[in-house]
Amino acid sequence: MNIKRQSIVLLALACIANITTANIAIQRSTLVGDRIVEFIPVGFDKSKTPSLILNKEPTAIGNIPIGWLLIPEFTFTNDKASATLKIASDISLYGGGEVTGPLLRNGQYIKLWNTDTGAYGVDGGKRLYQTHPWVMGVRKDGTAFGIIFDSSWKAELYTNSDAITYNSEGALFRIFVIDRESPQAVLKGLAELTGTIQMPPLWTLGYHQCRFSYTTEKRVREIADTFRAKKLPCDVIWMDIDYMDGYRIFSFDKNNFPDPKTLNDDLHIKGFHAVYMIDPGAKVDSNYSVYQSGTQNNVWIKRADGTEYNGKAWPGYCAFPDFTQPKVRDWWSGLYKDFLSKGIDGVWNDVNEPTVFDDDIPKDQRTNTLPYDALHAGGGTLPAGSHLLYHNAYGRLMVEASLKGILAANPDKRPFLLTRSNLLGGQRYAATWTGDNWAGTEHLKLSVPMSITLGLSGQPFSGPDIGGFLNNTSGDLWANWLGFGVFLPFVRGHACAGTNDKEPWAYGDEFEKTSRIALERRYRLLPYIYTLFYYSHKTGLPVMEPVFFADLKDLRLRAEQEAFLLGDNLLVVPAFSTTPALPNGIWEKLSLVDGDIQDKYQATLKVKGGSIIPAGKIIQNTNETSFDPLTLIVCLDEKGLAEGKLFTDDGDGWGFRRGDYCLLKFTAKRVDHKVIVRLNGKEGNRKVEKEIKKINVEVLLNGKIYKASGSLKGGIKVTIR
Repeated sequence: MNIKRQSIVLLALACIANITTANIAIQRSTLVGDRIVEFIPVGFDKSKTPSLILNKEPTAIGNIPIGWLLIPEFTFTNDKASATLKIASDISLYGGGEVTGPLLRNGQYIKLWNTDTGAYGVDGGKRLYQTHPWVMGVRKDGTAFGIIFDSSWKAELYTNSDAITYNSEGALFRIFVIDRESPQAVLKGLAELTGTIQMPPLWTLGYHQCRFSYTTEKRVREIADTFRAKKLPCDVIWMDIDYMDGYRIFSFDKNNFPDPKTLNDDLHIKGFHAVYMIDPGAKVDSNYSVYQSGTQNNVWIKRADGTEYNGKAWPGYCAFPDFTQPKVRDWWSGLYKDFLSKGIDGVWNDVNEPTVFDDDIPKDQRTNTLPYDALHAGGGTLPAGSHLLYHNAYGRLMVEASLKGILAANPDKRPFLLTRSNLLGGQRYAATWTGDNWAGTEHLKLSVPMSITLGLSGQPFSGPDIGGFLNNTSGDLWANWLGFGVFLPFVRGHACAGTNDKEPWAYGDEFEKTSRIALERRYRLLPYIYTLFYYSHKTGLPVMEPVFFADLKDLRLRAEQEAFLLGDNLLVVPAFSTTPALPNGIWEKLSLVDGDIQDKYQATLKVKGGSIIPAGKIIQNTNETSFDPLTLIVCLDEKGLAEGKLFTDDGDGWGFRRGDYCLLKFTAKRVDHKVIVRLNGKEGNRKVEKEIKKINVEVLLNGKIYKASGSLKGGIKVTIR
C-alpha cells in the first residue's frame, strides 16, 4: 500500500513538474473608445486568435486614462492562454450570455464550448449552445464595467467575487475593458464594439407557433385555420425538419409538402408568415444537388489527413461547410435564392454548434461535434485553424452567410433569422432562442434569467420555447409560462416530437381563454415593444431588463430574477413569483384586456411613474392596424409629469432609413384637476396623421383610471375627479 501511495505521489509530482506557467506582460494598452481600453499581451498573434466577436477593428484614439484601475493579467500555461481581472469583493457580476443558474453570476463558472444539450443536461448545465466571453460588473454606486475576452477558443469562464478568470485552450488573445457611469452605458459600449441587431420586421414580434414537426401541408393549414377561427392572435407558423426530403437541407418532401409556394401564399392570405429550418450538414449523397455542388466547389471541412469529414446528423452521414472560407460563405448564401422564392419569410438555423451524432464510436472518443483537429482552411481575414479554434464560431459564421443570402434573395425586406448556436457579437446576424428546454417548473422559472442575461450580453432578441420543448406539458404549466412569456422579446410556443399537442387551444376551454388573454395583451403592447426594438437596434440596450435597472443603487434588486422590466417603464411580475424584490417609487397596476387582472395565470403589469406607454387595439396579426385607436397609458411621477415615445413605420423594408418613419414624443402634465397630454416632438417624414386619427388616454392614478379622447393635433385633457 505504501509503495502504491508513493507511486501516486511521484506521478503527481511529475505531472506538476511538467506544468509551466508564465506571466505575460501587456505589450500595449490603448484607448479605443469612450472609456474603452484594449489590452494586447506580448506574443499576441491574430493568425492564431482572430477576432470573430468585434464588428470592426477598433482604432486607437489615445492613451489609457490616468487612474485606470481595471488592468487584466495574462498567463500562459502549457501553451494555453488565460487572463484574470482582479476586482473588489462588493461588485455584482452579470453576463456570460446563454447560461443556466442565477442572474447574479458571483461564484459561478461556465464552459465555453457550444454543445447540443437537451434539457441543459450536459455538464450540469455548465455549457450550452452559445459562447459569450463577456462579464459585466456593477458597483454599489451604480457605476459599471464590462470585459470582453476576444477569443473563440474552447474555454472556461469563472466569475468569482474577487476575480474574473478566463482559461482558454488556445493562443493568446486581446481583452477589451469598458468602464462607464452605468450598466446601460457599458452595454452601449459593448454595442460599439460588437454591433447591434438588425431592426426586425414587425411580424417577428407577434406570436410564433412551432412543432417538431407539423408533418404535412394539411396539418399546417389546420393549425393556421384554428388560430383564426378561435381568434387567437398569431403571426408565424414554423416548419421543422420534416418538411424536407429525407432531412436534406434546401429540399421539400414531395408527398407531404408537394407545393410549398402555394402553402406559403395561402398562409400569407390568412395573415401568417412562414419560417423554415435549415441545418448545416448536407447529406452525403451523390444524387443530391447540394452535396454535388458543395463537392464541386470544395466547400467541405476536412479531416486532419486532408480527406472530407463526414459525420452523422439527421439525414445520416453529412458533410459540413467550412464557413471560415469566404468562397464557402458565398456558396452557402447562394443556396437561399431558390429556396426563399417559394414564399418563405424567415429562416431557422439549427444544430449549428455543429452537432454530430457520434453514438457509434467509442465513448472516450465522442465529442458530439467534429474532431478537435478537423481542418478549417480560412481565408480573407481568417487564418487556417483547427476545430478547437473555430467550433465556437461555427454557428456565428453560418448565420453571417445565411443572412447575406437572405438579404440578396429579398433585398427589399428586413430579414429574420433565428439561430441555436452563436458567439458574442453574433446578434448582428440572428436572433436566438434558448434551445431544447424541459417542460417543467424549473425551466419555466429559468427562462427569465436566461433571457435577461442574453440581453445583458448584447443579444436583446431572445426567448425560450414557451411551454417547454421536451416532455409533455400540462395546461397549468402552459398557462403559467405563456402568462409572462408573452412579454419576453421573442415569443414562440414549441414542442418536441412524441410530446402532447402544445397549441394554445390544446388544454381545454379554460386554458384557451387564458391563452387568448395573454396573447391579446402582447398584441396590445406591440407599439411599445416595436419602439423598444427600434431603440435597441440603435443603441444595443436590451428590450428585457433586470429589475435593478430601475434603481441602480438599490442593492435589494441586484439578484431579483423572477420579475423583470420590459423597457424602462413596464414592470412584469410572473404569476409564479410570490415575493419578488421590486423597485420603490410610483408603479401603477395596468390592465390591458378584460379579465386579465382576475386570471390567476396572467403576469401582473405595473407602469412606472413618469412614463407614457403607447398601446394599440387587439389585433389578430400585424397586418392589421393597431392604431384604431392609439391608446396612451399615462402614469405621472411625483411632480405630476410623464413622457413617452412611439416609433412607427411600414413595419418592414428599409424606408425608415430614408426618413419614412415617425418618432413621436408625448408629454403629460397635471394642472389642478386636469392632466394635459400633448404631442411634444416629431421626427421623421411619415404622415402619421393618416394612421393615427384618434387617441384614447388612460391616466393611472392611485389605483384608478381616468379616461379621455382626442387627436394628435389638439391634444387631450383628462379630468381627475
